[in-house]
Amino acid sequence: MSAQDNLKLWERHVHGEFVAKDVDLALSTMVEDASVMHIPTRSGGKGKAELRPYYRDMFIPSIPPGSEQTVTNRVLTDDTIVEESRSRFVHSRQMNWFLPGIPPTNKTIEIELVIFVEFRDAKMAAERIYWDHAAVLRQIGKL
Repeated sequence: MSAQDNLKLWERHVHGEFVAKDVDLALSTMVEDASVMHIPTRSGGKGKAELRPYYRDMFIPSIPPGSEQTVTNRVLTDDTIVEESRSRFVHSRQMNWFLPGIPPTNKTIEIELVIFVEFRDAKMAAERIYWDHAAVLRQIGKL
């Protein structure tokens, strides 16, 4: 696939997660053995059999209303996207993939993310998301 085709697929995936909140739409953009890993918390899964309940039960329902994501930089190739973005939200829901075991604090969190997305066979094969977890813990008063 071309870099632009990858970008369209990635944008469809993100739309499925954050706008439509549609597990099937998000998963339709991925190969069967795709992997997702939130590196600071080691949260995610490998393969659609693991990712379906992860998206359905943990990730998508915990996204706070009014969450804002702003892309600040993006590098595209024919098999990879590297994206830097800023995320802002109020920690108003339990988010065990992001803050395991920490109940909602109702504090505003602003973080910078780096996301690596790899493509294979015209679909997403791997997604790795990085952020400064110490900065998050400072914002909610845990560090």
